[in-house]
Amino acid sequence: MGPASPSAETSHGALDVLVEGLRRLEYRGYDSAGVAVVADGAIGHRKKAGKLANLEEELRRDPLPASATGIGHTRWATHGGPTDLNAHPHVVDGGRLAVIHNGIIENFAELKQELAEKGHAFTSETDTEVAAALLAETYNDLGDQDLVAAVQATARRLEGAFTILAVHVDHPGRVVAARRNSPLVLGLGEGENFLGSDVSGFIDHTRRAVELGQDQVVSITAEGYEITDFEGRPAEGKPFEVLWDAAAAEKGGFPSFMEKEINEQPMAVEQTLMGRTDPEGNLVLDELKIDESVLRAVDKIVVVACGTAAYAGQVARYAIEHWCRIPTEVELAHEFRYRDPIVDERTLVVALSQSGETMDTLMAVRHAQEQGAKVVAICNTNGSTIPREADAALYTHAGPEIAVASTKAFLAQITAAYLLGLYLAQLRGNKYKDEIAGILAELEAMPAKIQAVIDTQDQVKSLAQQMKDAASVLFLGRHVGYPVALEGALKLKEIAYIHAEGFAAGELKHGPIALIEEGQPVFVIVPSPRGRDSLHAKVVSNIQEIRARGAVTIVIAEEGDEAVADYANHVFRVPQAPTLLQPLLATVPLQIFACELATAKGYDVDQPRNLAKSVTVE
Repeated sequence: MGPASPSAETSHGALDVLVEGLRRLEYRGYDSAGVAVVADGAIGHRKKAGKLANLEEELRRDPLPASATGIGHTRWATHGGPTDLNAHPHVVDGGRLAVIHNGIIENFAELKQELAEKGHAFTSETDTEVAAALLAETYNDLGDQDLVAAVQATARRLEGAFTILAVHVDHPGRVVAARRNSPLVLGLGEGENFLGSDVSGFIDHTRRAVELGQDQVVSITAEGYEITDFEGRPAEGKPFEVLWDAAAAEKGGFPSFMEKEINEQPMAVEQTLMGRTDPEGNLVLDELKIDESVLRAVDKIVVVACGTAAYAGQVARYAIEHWCRIPTEVELAHEFRYRDPIVDERTLVVALSQSGETMDTLMAVRHAQEQGAKVVAICNTNGSTIPREADAALYTHAGPEIAVASTKAFLAQITAAYLLGLYLAQLRGNKYKDEIAGILAELEAMPAKIQAVIDTQDQVKSLAQQMKDAASVLFLGRHVGYPVALEGALKLKEIAYIHAEGFAAGELKHGPIALIEEGQPVFVIVPSPRGRDSLHAKVVSNIQEIRARGAVTIVIAEEGDEAVADYANHVFRVPQAPTLLQPLLATVPLQIFACELATAKGYDVDQPRNLAKSVTVE
């Protein structure tokens, strides 16, 4: 979301500020971009799919009038693919009102139906246009030209996560915004004020800022601002001074995008869970274009993915088999079609890819479809090739992931796979409705628990700095802890360039224990003692075995699990959670450890050597 500049007194116009701000914010989304300005009693706007450069070319070809008030947006598609029509701003009410929006509006479908019955026509597939239409109707119904009151009333009707900015021809020097569960920052200039999703949008113009609170509405003009809650009561934001430079501002003050994205994981999981149930409480997914009878007849699931996504698939396997009782395999996408796999019309292939462009995974999808299988894509990038070619798509809503090493996309993929498993269990009758609701409630509690793990990161960072000269690190896990161990090892390999291996803890005595020598660091992911008691006891025995042989044991264990204390050199605690959901917590300390250790070694964690974010060749 770009800055809005209602200043008529500065040397730069609104459009210059908007395009410059969008350039700084393009890391937040690059599926499409658009701007709207209020000038000469009308709203002028331009918007284009693709990179910001496409919008800039459109503005050169077809300029907008000079203005002191405007809004701009760079989009990461959620509802509706990345097209010109779906791009923001959405201009409604005969060109009198323009709206941009970050986030996900959970109740957009019922609002859209309600508005359609009143005669509203929609030109896009977005939830944003629904919010714009609702705001236009509310504004006109109030009849007193009070844009602030209309935004307050509209915000009260919206559910989910949203930041909305609006401009109206009746108020040529004003921008009004509302936020719930989505960031919004006010920038305070001299004779100008700004709004942005973060401070990088206006960092070149002011370092004085105000953080907006939950469920607040702000109205800005060139002269000042007013903050209220959704009910219209006066409220206050949180003033602060931006101490970062422009480069750090893009990273939210974090030293790297990777660290920023680790810290964004509670929101990534929360947004992936949003809007997944209908008014009756039944699970619904994004684009499930597969007949329910076909899904009921599925007798095998094959997950295809590469790298970190493959480890997310391994976590998913435990959950799907447990909840749905369907045999599930996890296959590296680049191996899948070369081993003549046994798939047919009763096989469901689940393709995991952050970018949706991973060539190995795309080729596996095409091969599976040639054999008659149906394909569900779990992807973070709306409109990318894999979900377009799949029979159904389930989008994670993690937002753009810039660092090459995946963090928030990994947790979002696991979350989406859980949703798919629960959906199939609901459809096939493996779980009662109240059982599914109970698991969903546990999932909805996970973002706060992930945040609790992140809040203890200083302990993990301290150990990573002490161990920066380690030549090798081993990781052990059982059950869902095994793929977590594999992911922990991969993170160290790809950004710290040191030898790291993940093992199933039960394999120790079958060979890997020979690697244990005095001072060897070993991470152990310990399952909950409240789940499978025998499994917990076996992993504690593994810790004793390696400790006796000189290993430095670094244990990730549940709060209250005191059985590990006597055998651990270091313990990192995670909140209590059901066994199948523990990977959403246990992975986080391993990410923080790898990021800090690589940083301590002086490496660029965002751009590790020899690697690319999206592998688009086989």
